[in-house]
Amino acid sequence: MGFVKGLRCKECGKNYEKLPIHVCEYCFGPLEVDYDYEGIRKVVSRKSIEAGPPTMWRYKEFMPIDEEPTVGLHTGYTPLVRAKNLGKKLGLDQLYIKNDSVNHPTFSFKDRVVAVAVAKAMEFGFDTVSCASTGNLANSVAAHAAEAGLKSCIFIPDGLEAGKILGTLIYGSQLIAVNGSYDDVNRLCSEIATNHPWAFVNINIRAYYGDGSRSYGYEIAEQLGWKAPDNVVVPVAGSSLIVKIWKALHEFESLDLIGKVQTKIFAAQATGCSPVTTAIKAGSETIKPVKPNTIAKSIAIGNPADGYYGIKTANESGGWGEDVDDEEIVECMKLLAETEGIFTETAGGVTLGVLKKLIGQGRIKKDELTVLCITGNGLKTQEALQGHFEAPTVIEPKLDHFEELFANGITV
Repeated sequence: MGFVKGLRCKECGKNYEKLPIHVCEYCFGPLEVDYDYEGIRKVVSRKSIEAGPPTMWRYKEFMPIDEEPTVGLHTGYTPLVRAKNLGKKLGLDQLYIKNDSVNHPTFSFKDRVVAVAVAKAMEFGFDTVSCASTGNLANSVAAHAAEAGLKSCIFIPDGLEAGKILGTLIYGSQLIAVNGSYDDVNRLCSEIATNHPWAFVNINIRAYYGDGSRSYGYEIAEQLGWKAPDNVVVPVAGSSLIVKIWKALHEFESLDLIGKVQTKIFAAQATGCSPVTTAIKAGSETIKPVKPNTIAKSIAIGNPADGYYGIKTANESGGWGEDVDDEEIVECMKLLAETEGIFTETAGGVTLGVLKKLIGQGRIKKDELTVLCITGNGLKTQEALQGHFEAPTVIEPKLDHFEELFANGITV
């Protein structure tokens, strides 16, 4: 038995039953899951969590499902890496990387939310799952649908990276590219959802789907030895992840699993698509939609669904928002790989680039415990690095050819 009481509007507070709906019929505010926290308190402890599986399902009591998880059973509990080399380079004594670039099965944090969404879709009796995606979500929905034995129909903006297209098709999903931006795709999917009885993970299942991201925050706190960090730098697309990390830390605090949360949450975006960070820097709570123009396609959402709440999270936590251009993104992808051996996708270049800016602005201090969120794998966005490296030197398989090359000053 789960601990979900129902759904509740984040704006007016109206309560709803557990249904595949996501918008309040009275004020049109977004719906969120309403949990029985007192029930959770009675059965969950540090010890019970530590005795659970080495996956996100060690926190199953916090997840919005009523039955035992049947999909995504190996997802989550990714490494929290002490980034000593990068920290030294940046002048930080306590820098950590939460590395979801190795998440199972499709190498991004989206595997967390989709594991929950597909599990919930199965509880509701859907036989088809769908989504609008900038790539990572498409990969994950296709993979989890295949595992669950469900059909999938996935919509993406035309022109996504080849790795993400192939990484969806391989699972046998029906993939449809739309001539437009993610926001155009999402609008189309909202219309399709009214005509087809499918589980759109980021539309009618969105209230449940988003809560899978809380496991990312839970893991940070547990892996730090049951405490909250001083700072977290989060890539922002629709703004769900940044909100859920903040919520997760405060849930653990309210249940006495960790001490007082004084974490500052920082939003990171690409300059070519930065509606959230632009608003934060302007002191505004109003999102002005933009047309994306950046290599960081996985976070290129010009009109983010939870943008207002992303702004609110950064402000309430005492954090900030910053953005970096495409050149800075590539340089930071290279920097992370060269210092820590982690090949991140473009979104990771964004978070590291923003971290550098925040340090330069004095917003993140040398001795503070800082967590950098890496949410996707660089093998998916190799196109972003084309033209930034020289071709390998070719020699014959002869020792004298190598020694000649070595004598001419190759660097190792």
